[in-house]
Amino acid sequence: MTKGIIGKKIGMTQIFDEKGRVIPVTVVEAGPCAVVQVKTAENDGYQAVQVGFGDQKPQRVNKPLTGHFKKGDVAPKKVLKEFRFDDVSAYNVGDIIKADVFAAGDKVDVAGTSKGHGYSGVIKRWNFHRLKETHGSGPVARHGGSNGACSSPSRVFPGLKMAGHYGAEKVTVQNLTVVKVDAENNLIAIKGAVPGPNGGYVVIRDSVKAIKA
Repeated sequence: MTKGIIGKKIGMTQIFDEKGRVIPVTVVEAGPCAVVQVKTAENDGYQAVQVGFGDQKPQRVNKPLTGHFKKGDVAPKKVLKEFRFDDVSAYNVGDIIKADVFAAGDKVDVAGTSKGHGYSGVIKRWNFHRLKETHGSGPVARHGGSNGACSSPSRVFPGLKMAGHYGAEKVTVQNLTVVKVDAENNLIAIKGAVPGPNGGYVVIRDSVKAIKA
């Protein structure tokens, strides 16, 4: 892995290729991101680059982070992420990473926080089948049904699919294709859908499963 950037999901649209075919894309405002810290194996035990995205008001940053940003002479940022690289020698504190770090045709993995659905029933959360609504089934058409045996083993097994909190968790979509990069406006168009709502923050990295030439 050699490239990575933080972005904000703008929304979905469609573009046409040179043959007139429609390509559904997600537009991401990627960067500019500032390198806040460079971690090395000698000092930190591993190699990584800490990157910040989105300017934050100084009064909204706590004292430890304020000192952290001042040490790197970087303006306060809303989002901080680390990218582990095999070689960090190409990065220096204060460097700016822009959308043109990626190019059309690149394979990327996009991680974000999925849309939250709150407390959801088993039909919405796990696609359970409805019960019949005739012949005395009662007001339980969307219930989960039996959770297990009674006397043996007299408990509910861990991992059973039940109603509960749905969404609002980290999701990564792998091996997506970069269709277009607008470096002037810091925009990247990625084929397909990426996790999260419009306005949500996403992390774009080189794909770990892409076939290397």
